[in-house]
Amino acid sequence: MVLLGLLSLAGLFCTALSRYDPNWNSLDARPLPAWYDEGKIGIFIHWGVFSVPAFGSEWFWWQWQGDKVPAYVQYMQQNYRPDFTYADFAPMFHAEFYDPGQWADIFQSSGANYVVLVSKHHEGFTNWPSKYSWNWNAGDVGPKRDLVGDLADAIRSKTNLKFGVYHSMFEWFHPLFLQDQANDYSTQDFVRTKTMPELYELVNKYKPDLVWSDGEWMAPDVYWNSTEFIAWLYNDSPVKDTVVVNDRWGNNTRCAHGGFWDCSDHYTPGKLVPHKWENCMTIDKYSWGYRANARLSDIHTIEELLQQLVTTVSLGGNLLINVGPTSYGEIGPIYEERLRQLGTWLKVNGEAIYKTKVWTYQNDSIATNVWYTSSSNGTDVTVYALLLGWPVNSTITLGNPIAAANTVVSLVGYQGQLSYKPVSGGGITVTIPPIAPNEMPCEWAWALRLEGLQNQKPNLNWNMLSRNVQSIAMKKNF
Repeated sequence: MVLLGLLSLAGLFCTALSRYDPNWNSLDARPLPAWYDEGKIGIFIHWGVFSVPAFGSEWFWWQWQGDKVPAYVQYMQQNYRPDFTYADFAPMFHAEFYDPGQWADIFQSSGANYVVLVSKHHEGFTNWPSKYSWNWNAGDVGPKRDLVGDLADAIRSKTNLKFGVYHSMFEWFHPLFLQDQANDYSTQDFVRTKTMPELYELVNKYKPDLVWSDGEWMAPDVYWNSTEFIAWLYNDSPVKDTVVVNDRWGNNTRCAHGGFWDCSDHYTPGKLVPHKWENCMTIDKYSWGYRANARLSDIHTIEELLQQLVTTVSLGGNLLINVGPTSYGEIGPIYEERLRQLGTWLKVNGEAIYKTKVWTYQNDSIATNVWYTSSSNGTDVTVYALLLGWPVNSTITLGNPIAAANTVVSLVGYQGQLSYKPVSGGGITVTIPPIAPNEMPCEWAWALRLEGLQNQKPNLNWNMLSRNVQSIAMKKNF
């Protein structure tokens, strides 16, 4: 209890800090805004000029003219005139069917709590009319509209989701970046005239609650002036109280600094890590951007998507699910279907996902494909056992929950209690009664609600949790 009290005071002290210094010791002490940890699920949107060729991946330009991958070179030779340049794709980026309100409806229906739109990828094309990207932005060429602003307005007016932006710090072929690179990053002309002005412009203009940085891996944070920017975000920006950042701010910062950790694309640590983290993943298994030649087998099934969600949240992470719209501005039907399927599942099982914390155990010691989350209401803790498959003969033995005299077991979304028997040495065997197909709470994965367990309260190793997670958890008396 003394330890918990000290951690709670530490968290409140961090919250009360009025200023953060431009160094990681100070910036990393900032508590993570609660909305991010509680929300659990976000939607990632990779959209840009790369959506026009719609071949291979969003790295099309680099694969074609940087690495000169044969498949990309051949694709261009077979389909475009010999003098065609990547810039010639931009006027073909029409976005003529782009309906931000429709997107907002899909994202709201998915059950997600935040959206992160790619404002600029490594190609350098800005999806807003940036004054720092002359004639290489969505206002001057292609859509000739503010793609970022239109979606931000729709998300805020039609949903309760948070709006965030992704921004690449570097650009593959920008001459100023190439010159800084040739100077071994001893000069900062690209950062001074491009990277940082764009970031300040994005925040001041669109007030995003999440700034998702990328493209930092070739140079350290001191080259990018990252800590100065984040200190401004936390101290003086229009979103200073709500904004969240990730860990991609230099080649020395991943899995080390930032509001939450991405560490790598599709990050799945498989164990508890000492910081809030995120699994950014794609519905298309092979690309972040739209691919016109994607096959059905390339698309994650809803069962696979739920497996990613359940395991990620059980281990304390958030899931950021990516879709790649077409160049004409539509989210393909297969991606819309996956997101709406996810939302249908969450309408039933959301209590086992949203605002939950890790439990003492993450996956069961006996039953396979069973993962745990927990939530608290004052001193009472409810444990959820999430089953990725329906139990054989509708009976399942769980090795970790220990029943008490007042333990109640139920199936989320189904009326009534379930019968169970304690197992000698620990654990319980739960029996689910026959359920008519039209009374099944959901189609794919199921959650058992375990109330009043003898070992309900998490036996957390608080030394394994970062300060920002500690402060949030302690303020919730968890």
